[in-house]
Amino acid sequence: MPDIIQLLPDSVANQIAAGEVVQRPASVVKELLENAVDAQSRSIEVNVRDGGKALIQVVDDGIGMSETDSRLCFERHATSKIREANDLFAIKTMGFRGEALASIAAVAEVELRTRRSVDEVGTLIRISGSEVVDHEPVGCSVGSSVTVKNLFFNVPARRKFLKSSSLELKHVIGEFQRVALSKNHIGFILNHNGAGIYNVPAAPLKQRIISLMGRSLNQHLLDLNTNTSVVKITGYIGDPQSAKKTPGEQFFFVNGRFMKNPYLHKALMMAYEKLLPQDAIPPYFIFLEVDPQNIDVNIHPTKTEIKFEDERVLWQILHASVKEALGKFAVVPSIDFESEMVIDIPFFPKSAPVSPPEVEINPNYNPFNGEHAGRIPKGYSHKPSETSVKGWQNLFHQERGSGFEDADTKKSTDLFDDGSSGVVFPNAAQRFFQLKNRYILTSVKSGLMIIDQKRAHERILYESYLLNLSMGPVSTQQELFPQSIDLSAGDLALLSSLVDDLATLGVSISFLGQNTISVNALPANLKISSPEQLIHDFINSFKEDVGNQSIDVHQKLSKALAKASSIPYNRKLEPIEMQDLVDKLFACQFPSISPDGKPTITTITTDELDKRF
Repeated sequence: MPDIIQLLPDSVANQIAAGEVVQRPASVVKELLENAVDAQSRSIEVNVRDGGKALIQVVDDGIGMSETDSRLCFERHATSKIREANDLFAIKTMGFRGEALASIAAVAEVELRTRRSVDEVGTLIRISGSEVVDHEPVGCSVGSSVTVKNLFFNVPARRKFLKSSSLELKHVIGEFQRVALSKNHIGFILNHNGAGIYNVPAAPLKQRIISLMGRSLNQHLLDLNTNTSVVKITGYIGDPQSAKKTPGEQFFFVNGRFMKNPYLHKALMMAYEKLLPQDAIPPYFIFLEVDPQNIDVNIHPTKTEIKFEDERVLWQILHASVKEALGKFAVVPSIDFESEMVIDIPFFPKSAPVSPPEVEINPNYNPFNGEHAGRIPKGYSHKPSETSVKGWQNLFHQERGSGFEDADTKKSTDLFDDGSSGVVFPNAAQRFFQLKNRYILTSVKSGLMIIDQKRAHERILYESYLLNLSMGPVSTQQELFPQSIDLSAGDLALLSSLVDDLATLGVSISFLGQNTISVNALPANLKISSPEQLIHDFINSFKEDVGNQSIDVHQKLSKALAKASSIPYNRKLEPIEMQDLVDKLFACQFPSISPDGKPTITTITTDELDKRF
C-alpha cells in the first residue's frame, strides 16, 4: 500500500498561512505598516483603492533592504528580529514572525521597491501567487515601497467574502488608527481613491488622538498617569459625556502594540460604574508599559492578543488608576474638605430694635371661589357647601351622537372601547395615559394595552422611510443656519457612501473637508432640535447593522435613521400626540414589533388584572 502522507508545496502552505494572517485588506495594511515602523521610518504613506480590494500601497522612508534581504523577506519565517527561542520573550518590535510578506505574496500580486542609503540603486521584485515574476535593479528613493494588487485573485472563495468598499475602508482606517496612535513620533498619510483621509504629522499624543478621532473629543479627554513597579499606565480616558452606544474608540496598547483584552476592559468599565447610561462605552487610549519578559505576544497569528503573567494585579492597578483620574477631574462627586465654609449671615447691632415679622392677611380671601378655584394649599381640606355647583358630572359625560365625534373618532373609539358603557370619551386626554414618559397606556377590549413610545415611533418611521426610498425623494426643510459637524475619518467614510440614499430620505449633507460636514436640510415632517445628534445617532445605529448581510442597505439605512430620529424616552407627549402615534402604529404593516424585532405592544388582560386583586 503506497504512503499517503506528503509535504505540502510552499505555495499551498503559504496560502494556508495567509488564511490566518490575511483576512481582509485591513490585515495587509496592518502588516505592512508594522514593517514600515520597524524600518525606523519617520514618515509613512498609505494609498488604497476600492477599500483595499484593488490596491494597497505603503511607502516609507526607512532604512530599506539590500538585494539579498529583499528576496529573503518573502520566504516563510524569514525575520531579522529572532535568533533563538528566548528572543520571543524580549520582543520590542512590531513584526517578528516572518509570515506576513510570504502570506500576502501567496494571495496577491506584490511589487517591492527598496533601497538603502549606502546603495546607489535599489531593488525591484514582483511576485504573483508566491512565484517570482521579476527581480532587477531599479532607481528609487531610500526606504521601501510595497504595492499589493488584486488581493485573493487566486483564491476566489476568499475574495467573494470581502464586503463593500466602504466597509473594507472602515476596517483599513481602524488598523491605520491603531498604528498611528501608538507611534505618534511618526508622520502618517492615508489616501483612498486619490482623496486624502488623514495627514497627521508627528505630534504629542493628545494632539494625535484629536487629529485621528475628531476635534469634538478635545474637551472630553482626562489624563491618565500611574507608575508602579508592575506597570506604567499613561494615556487618556473620556469623561462620561463622551460615551457612545457603539464601540470604536477604545484602544489598549502594551509596549506600543495594540491588543484586545476584555478582562482589562471590564476593569475600566467598573471604574465608570453609575456614571454611564446603560450600554454606553467611553473612549479610552491607554498605554501599558511592562517588562517584555512578563508577557507573551506570540499566542495569536495577528498578535492582537497578549498573555500577562499576572492579570489580576494589572486589573486592580488599572481600575484604581481610572477611578483616580475620574475623581481628580471632578467627574466623580466629592467633598472638598479644604474649602472655607463661609455662610453669609446678616449683621444686626445689639442696640437695634427687634420686632416680630408682619404678615398681611385678607380675611375675605376664599381659595375655592373665583380665579383661585381648585388651587388648594397643602394642609387644607375643603368640604363643598350646599351652594356648590351642581351637575359637574356632565363635564365628563357625553351621550353618543351628540355631535362631538366624527367618523374617525368613532372608528378609534370602537377599537379601544369594549362597548359595555354608554360613555364615549370626547378627546384623547381621557383615552390615553403616559407612564414615566416612556409608555402609553390605554384601555382595550381585552384589558390594558401598553405601548413603548420610542419603539412604536421607530416602526412608523421605518416603514415610511422604506416607502420613500422606493418612490423617490421626500419634501425637505432647508436649515436657516446649516450646522457644521466634525466626524472621525471612519464615520466620514461610512457616511459618504450613504449620501445619495440620505438625500432621498430628505437629509442633505455637504462635505467641507478636514472630516467636517454640513447638514443643509432635514425631512420636513420631523421635529429635530439637534442635527448633530441626529447624525451621530444615525452613524452609531448604522454601525450596529453594517455587518448584517441578511438585510439590504435600504433596510439598514431606514432602520438607522428611524432609530436616530424617533421620539426619545423621557419626553412628555400631549394627548393628541399619543392619539396620532397609536393611529399611525396600527396603520403599519407590522405594528407589534420594532425594526429591531423587539415588541412595541403588550397587553395585560382583564383576567390577569383580576388575579391581582
